[in-house]
Amino acid sequence: MLVKLAIDFENPAKLWWESGGRALWESLLESFDNSSVVVEESIARSWLIEAERIPGWTGGPEYAPTPILLKPIDEDEDV
Repeated sequence: MLVKLAIDFENPAKLWWESGGRALWESLLESFDNSSVVVEESIARSWLIEAERIPGWTGGPEYAPTPILLKPIDEDEDV
């Protein structure tokens, strides 16, 4: 199953991005201006495990607790 990982711009995770999150995020992207990427669910889950190990992953506001979201793909969404 395909899922989407996307930056949550409402999460102010400066520490996470500066502590290795940016490099981890860019390892998934095909270009540097992407704010989301579609991957297999197993890859996304594995990536999230690594992301959680970087300082600053948690601690965002209740409505945006982490810097990256895992979203389902809509059936009518073009991937």
